[in-house]
Amino acid sequence: MKKGFPDGILLTAVVALWGLGLIMIYSASSVVVADQYGDPYYFLKRQLAWSLVGLVALGVSARLPVAFWYKGAPIFFLGAILLLALLLTPLGVSSHGATRWLSLGPLRLQPSEPAKLALVIFFARWLNDRGARLRRFTTGTLPFLLLAGAVAGLIMVEDLGTAAIVLGASLVMLFLAGAPFLHLLGAALMSLPAAFLAIRLEPFRMQRLLSFLNPFEDPLGAGFHIIQGLYAVASGGLFGVGLGSSIAKRYYLPERHTDFIFAVIAEEMGFVGGVLVLFLFAVLAWRGFRIALLARHPFVSLLAGGITSLILIQAIINVGVVLSVLPVTGVTLPFLSFGGSSLVVSLAGVGILLGISREGGAFGG
Repeated sequence: MKKGFPDGILLTAVVALWGLGLIMIYSASSVVVADQYGDPYYFLKRQLAWSLVGLVALGVSARLPVAFWYKGAPIFFLGAILLLALLLTPLGVSSHGATRWLSLGPLRLQPSEPAKLALVIFFARWLNDRGARLRRFTTGTLPFLLLAGAVAGLIMVEDLGTAAIVLGASLVMLFLAGAPFLHLLGAALMSLPAAFLAIRLEPFRMQRLLSFLNPFEDPLGAGFHIIQGLYAVASGGLFGVGLGSSIAKRYYLPERHTDFIFAVIAEEMGFVGGVLVLFLFAVLAWRGFRIALLARHPFVSLLAGGITSLILIQAIINVGVVLSVLPVTGVTLPFLSFGGSSLVVSLAGVGILLGISREGGAFGG
């Protein structure tokens, strides 16, 4: 990894995902929005606008020195907590049983997206500064779990899927920081009762879990999302029905251009198209974790590993939901699903990875 040369393979994979996302957002949404708004390019134009913002975020974050993220970590953390707390105010907007959006006049912001990245930056600094104390449960793993658990608990009040992503990424970072495996196993087991309570105490989450276990019990209600997603995937066969020829997107499949865009990809591009998407995410994971492993400073390594984990875990959850391996969570597919907040933050995260690779994994600050 030479200094001055960002990781071209990583950038190529991300550009391919982003480009495919633009194509599939138009394909998945054009029929419905042409009827609703009289403009088949309605969502595509908005995604293009957000893409410009995202590309600027990528370019800026790639040029900033790694020391900037280390020094700003406490401020980012406080900003993340403030954004998440605002969801509990009247500014928070509920959708499908979860409060994910802030209404700011004509704009709607999904604060959990920038908060996820900010938390990873802060966790990287916290774990780095802990040093050898991470080896002991009482001075390393336990306080980190309390910190990460408290943050995940705040997120869980509004969105269980995002909380799972943050908690999963934090455990990966704890592993990269050198915490003993038994500590990690204990942490994972400790999170299960909290997850169960979060599902049990919210009727809509319990309904999603039950519909996941038996979607055909209520095929026109709670199980509709899952069934239509599976029908779309199955209809694609090996090579798909052809780009733009999806039947599921014609009012059958809800959230066709957001949470379930992978189902439209699988229907129109078939098994080959689905594997291509997974391959691109695998390349992203390979290059991201390679950057983390080759980094010459613990903070840099943790930051790269955390950002890569955020993107990868979110992709795994989204595809798992579409394939009915996981319950419906409302998590989008990074770079591919329609959504400005997710796209901008994901591109900014990739920019940080490119900046780390450009600096050769060094840390001067």
